[in-house]
This record gives sequence, structure tokens and C-alpha cells, in this order.
Amino acid sequence: MARGEKSEMVKMSVLMILMMSSVLMTTSRSVQRARDVDSEDSEIVRRHLLANGLGVTPPMGWNSWNHFSCNINEKVIKETADALVSTGLSKLGYNYVNIDDCWAELARDQKGNLVPKKSTFPSGIKALADYVHSKGLKLGIYSDAGYLTCSKTMPGSLGHEEQDAKTFAEWGIDYLKYDNCNTDGSRPTVRYPVMTRALMKSGRPIFHSLCEWGDMHPALWGSPLGNSWRTTCDINDSWLSMLANADMNEFYAEHARPGGWNDPDMLEVGNGGMTKDEYIVHFSIWAISKAPLLLGCDIRNMTKETMEIVANKEVIAINQDSHGVQAKKARMEGDIQIWAGPLSGYRVALLLLNRGPTRLPITAFWDDIEIPPNSIVEARDIWEHKTLKQKFVGNLTATVDSHACKLYVLKPVA
Repeated sequence: MARGEKSEMVKMSVLMILMMSSVLMTTSRSVQRARDVDSEDSEIVRRHLLANGLGVTPPMGWNSWNHFSCNINEKVIKETADALVSTGLSKLGYNYVNIDDCWAELARDQKGNLVPKKSTFPSGIKALADYVHSKGLKLGIYSDAGYLTCSKTMPGSLGHEEQDAKTFAEWGIDYLKYDNCNTDGSRPTVRYPVMTRALMKSGRPIFHSLCEWGDMHPALWGSPLGNSWRTTCDINDSWLSMLANADMNEFYAEHARPGGWNDPDMLEVGNGGMTKDEYIVHFSIWAISKAPLLLGCDIRNMTKETMEIVANKEVIAINQDSHGVQAKKARMEGDIQIWAGPLSGYRVALLLLNRGPTRLPITAFWDDIEIPPNSIVEARDIWEHKTLKQKFVGNLTATVDSHACKLYVLKPVA
């Protein structure tokens, strides 16, 4: 890594920490005020939302934004659904087909209903949902807790929450990504619960993804309101952006649990802006962080290399593990990071990450990753798909290439 690049990373990290620290007290006070004003409704929301049965493990699927932006239509959505099935990805758990921004007309109809864009979704969203469901998949859609969505090409749901939630339910929608642009100036802690209540009243279980960008620390107040919450700004297809989002998301690890997950944004794997090793790092961190695994590339034209990354069953199993505990950084030293998190069956997921420009040895010590110090441990190399012949006592060392990682599942055997 060049010195200038490293300097920029340091500046970004310091800035993020300062921003989080300065806003944290204000956020806590605003959350408390929202709870005081609406405590009875909050209790109702909490009971019903946590009983919606969704997000027991992080959601998996695809979202249109990272690759297609506003250039979407019903043909792309149908072909993506077909590709999820034909590639076998749906059998691995990639079941959500999520339409992002730009799917509706700018004006509502005379009754105030959202209208699918006639030029790109002429058959309507209900017909599209029926098609996606016929493939054994689920359809997601996008709206915004403001007057317009972020693209400003379609209406938001502010002031129309119950009407829109009812419409989504009637169409057969399974997932709502709810953004935070073009608002009335009120806090998200005021606006987001309105849509939560509306979804609960709609009569259909709909995964609620809060896309608040982490501005007011939604990890601290999101669990009664959503099944996931964005902890970061938008990702882009670069090494620095991916790591910045990973770092910020890790800050909130203790708040992730079955039914409610920290969301560092959609995956960029396969979009071409990073190397193979960097994409492996990207997918590995998202997996051990129990982040939603929402593919953001063109599923219809994936390379063999991309498929090998996103279809790694052992990495997916870490993400979908029933224990549901997000991994954290256990040790950092210069460009070296050691991430670890518990898995079911007394196992531990271990990531050795080299963020620097040269090949480096990295050692994980048992007392850093909460394995009893004298334990004899079996190590499974998840990207090599092999269990190492050597048993390890006290620590494990591996040499890791620049901008690369090693991912293991450790299991004490004595």
C-alpha cells in the first residue's frame, strides 16, 4: 500500500471515530425521547416485529443497485431470478430478488397509490412477484422515509406509510429496503417506527431493512423496528471503501443477533473494481460479520471466479450459523488484523487479514480469540477446503499475501 493511500485510510478511520463519538450522546437522548413519547406503541411494535419470524439468519439474495443503479426493468429482474435458480445459488440460500430505487412513476395515481413505471415494469409488480415466487424465490422492493427516494425519480413513503405497506403486501412483497433521503427534517427515530407499524398492520411478514446509513447509530435503536439496519455509508467497488464499511460495521458487533443484523451494505463481488484476493476478503468479512449476503453483480453473467467466491458453502455456513454472533477484531497491529467469532458446537471462526502491501506472517493466540490456552485445536482452511493435518496448541500462524486473508474454522479436540 502506498504511503499516501495509507494516510488516507488513517484519516478516514479517525474521522469516523470522531463522528461516532460526537453524535453518540445526542443519539441516545433522541432515542430516549422517542421512546418516552411513544412507549406504548413501541412495546406493541417490539412484540410484533420480533415475532415476525424473519431474519433468524442473515438474509441472502441479490439487489439491483450496485451494478444496475437506475437501469432496471422487469426483464432484468426475471432473468436474475432465473439465473439464481440455474446457477444453483438459490439452493445455497440466495433467495431474495430485491428491486432497488427507480421502479415507480414520479406521480402517484388519483387514489395516492404508488404506480410501477410503465416503460420498465409494464406488467406491474404483482405479476413480477408471482413470477419470482413461482421460482421458489422472494421479491424485495425499495422505498424511502422521505417525500422522494434518493434518486428523486419516484415518491417516498413519508405520509403514505400505511397505504404503501398495504400495497406492498397486496403485491406479495417479501422484503422492504427503506432509505432515508429527502425527508421532512425529523429524526429517523421518529419516521422509521411509522413504517414498522404499517408493515405489521399489512398482514404479511415483510423483512424490514432500515437503510439509515448509520447516521444516528441505528444499531442502538433498530432492533424493535427492523430485521437489519445499515451501519455505514454506501459502499463502492473499491478496497478502501469495502474496508471502511467493514471497520464501521464491526463497531456495533454486540448489537447483532438472530432477527436483527448489522448491515455494511450490499456485496460488490464480481463488479470488477477489486482483485480476486480482495473480493475473497470482502466476502469473508461480510460472512463472519453476519452481514446480509446480498449480491450486487450481474448474476446473469458471472465469471467462474466470482461464482467460486460467492458459492463457497463453507463460508456461507459461517454466515448462516445458528449461533448468530458477529465476529470482532481480536487484535490489530499495523496492517495485520485478527478477527474472530464463536460458532455453534464450540467452534471459532478465525480470519487473518493482511491489509498491507507485502506478504506477512500472522499469528492468532488462543487467549486473544477466547479458546482455552492449552487446548489442542483442529483447523479447517475454508478457502482451501481442507482440514490441516497439524494440530495446534496455543496459537496458529499463517503467512498471508498482500490484500488477502486466511479463513479458518477452529475446533478444540483436546
